[in-house]
Amino acid sequence: MNKEMFLKALDLLSDRIIDSKELLNDLDTQIGDSDHGSNMARGFSEAKKKIETVKDKDFSTILKTIAMTLISTIGGASGPLYGTAFLKASMAVKDRDVLQGEDFVKIYENVIGGIKQRGQAERGHKTMLDAIIPAYEAFKGSIENGEDLKMASDKATKAAKEGMEYTKGIKAIKGRASFLGDRSIGHVDPGATSSFIIINAINDVIREG
Repeated sequence: MNKEMFLKALDLLSDRIIDSKELLNDLDTQIGDSDHGSNMARGFSEAKKKIETVKDKDFSTILKTIAMTLISTIGGASGPLYGTAFLKASMAVKDRDVLQGEDFVKIYENVIGGIKQRGQAERGHKTMLDAIIPAYEAFKGSIENGEDLKMASDKATKAAKEGMEYTKGIKAIKGRASFLGDRSIGHVDPGATSSFIIINAINDVIREG
């Protein structure tokens, strides 16, 4: 992934999150505070503006700028979690001017580690990790099997979607939804959904090549 594709992916994932505001709010109404979509849309709207001011900088600086913007503009738990994700991603791409499959593996590893530490969550807790970890495993396995970036990204996106859908059948262990106990079962997690939206948008740019 070159710089042009990188910026295009950031722009597209921001637009997709903004466009999914009502969907994410609806999901959050079932098991949360009803504002995940509004918070995310606000954060990524600001991120789009900030990206314009640093688009000539390196990958790491751009991702760090997004991280700081999300932390300062997204309310609730999502700001620190998504901010941490982008901050950890920025650390994985230092001194890179083109991103290869191995770079994305490192990004995934950094992001997952950061979210686990910040959110004290694990896979199966009905959170964004239930979409991100399966995506990482599918992506890493594909790259290790010698498949190209497009194939790995496609497999990661499919796994993320399955992980997102899996959250419907499990009880929330973390976050506001955990207060509902068994009543959280039957609802897709909004954080896993927003994570899938981001992974899917990046995949669409990679597929276009």
